[in-house]
Amino acid sequence: MVKELSEAAFAKTISEAAVPVLVDFWAPWCGACRSIGPVVEALEGEYADKLEVYKVNVDDNPALPEQFSIRAIPTLILFNNNEVQERITGAVSKANLQTVIDRALAG
Repeated sequence: MVKELSEAAFAKTISEAAVPVLVDFWAPWCGACRSIGPVVEALEGEYADKLEVYKVNVDDNPALPEQFSIRAIPTLILFNNNEVQERITGAVSKANLQTVIDRALAG
């Protein structure tokens, strides 16, 4: 199960990560968020040793969407070396997410 990440732990978690970090910004009322949720969970298992995966509930953590200029959810941001490497908005396919992750892992 993908771990929830709070505003309080966000900066430390991202900055101290030894591998790239995929963060799913979502809300429980968002239908597209619920549809992509199982895909994100599957990716967590497939990339277990190469990628950390977290979810941020935008309703519970409003400063983070503002900080990263998130205007629509779901938005997935891939951080690598404490920097935003990729940003994906909307319910995209698993293959699309794998391409983004693989590119980050290769570079």
